[in-house]
Amino acid sequence: MPVDPAIALPPSKDRESGDNASGGDVVISDVLGSQRTINIFAGFTRDISSVSSRLDSSSENTTLLAPINSAITSLPRKPWEDPKEYEKLGEQAYEGQAGEDRAHMNLRRFVEAHVVPVSPWKEGEKVESVGGGKLWWEKKNGKKIVQPGNIEVENVSNKVANGEIWIMKGVLNYV
Repeated sequence: MPVDPAIALPPSKDRESGDNASGGDVVISDVLGSQRTINIFAGFTRDISSVSSRLDSSSENTTLLAPINSAITSLPRKPWEDPKEYEKLGEQAYEGQAGEDRAHMNLRRFVEAHVVPVSPWKEGEKVESVGGGKLWWEKKNGKKIVQPGNIEVENVSNKVANGEIWIMKGVLNYV
């Protein structure tokens, strides 16, 4: 009997595929790109292989502190730029292979400052980010605030098998 194409049928067992169909877990990298408000930062995480592989791993729990796009675009310079390098090397600080390498190291420092290797992350618990900075969070007026820097967490957008994505209204100090 022919099937009317206007009728949606449930998928058959033999057509199911992907990790979730086979019992796998959803991880941070699976959901990170679904949030438009943090797509700039999400793109940066894919450029840093150590962070990207951590977010893909179901064996490493992470709290990802993802700055909103407007927090990144309002920075006085791009996350891969360092004013000291401009002072030392001039306008061509990021040209050529050596310049690209410097820019990549700076971007890596920025991204790793926002990766907390703990989840769940308890209030007041001081942890070292993957980038080496000491961080903690506290509640103020009913809102999560990441310290140091008094960065407000807009919301916890996703809780998945290997951690959480916290959408932040600012960026952490990464220099």
